Amino acid sequence: MGRGKIEIRKIENSTNRQVTYSKRRNGIFKKAHELSVLCDAKVSLIMLSDTKKFHEYTSPSITTKKVMDDYQSAVGVDLWSTHYEKMQENLRRLKETNNKLRRDIRQRMGEDLNDLNWDNMCRLQEKIVDSLAIIRHRKYHVIKNQTDTYKKKVRNLKERHGNLLYELEARSCEDPKYGIVDNARDYNSALALADGGLSNLYALRLQYSSHPNLQDLRLA
Repeated sequence: MGRGKIEIRKIENSTNRQVTYSKRRNGIFKKAHELSVLCDAKVSLIMLSDTKKFHEYTSPSITTKKVMDDYQSAVGVDLWSTHYEKMQENLRRLKETNNKLRRDIRQRMGEDLNDLNWDNMCRLQEKIVDSLAIIRHRKYHVIKNQTDTYKKKVRNLKERHGNLLYELEARSCEDPKYGIVDNARDYNSALALADGGLSNLYALRLQYSSHPNLQDLRLA
């Protein structure tokens, strides 16, 4: 029983279409390799699937660029001239844009103003005013963000300060050594006592009581 004829039309199912593409692509590449080896042919194949996947086969003895150059020589066409002309035109437009931007920058800096008429000077003034407004807006935005950040830091510091005061008051209720003083001198005296001044004073009083010759000693 012979094999039925397959109707050549687009496969609607995407999965079946991709499977068929993969199988037939490998078959074509295999035939191209056999043709290259058996007949010493210069073969170059470029394939793009419907999913934009690129596949290429080129004979080992040649490159794709060499194939394109040989094609141009054999057919008598120049594939690169049109592309080169488009690149030159694009380069020319970029140079014009660059020169215009440089001229605008010089004019905004007060240079190259001799060729401007009254209308151009007015338009230049409007551009400068608009630019200054944009710069001021951005600067104010930066300053506002910095101010908000500093205000947040101040609030955090005030909150920490309040917590420390609350903790200090709580300790002062438990231990008289802790507490808030109004006078810096009293604070220094309290700090000296907290650092061991009380024990030194007690030792000094013991030494004073054991030496009768030091009865006139007065502690400041």
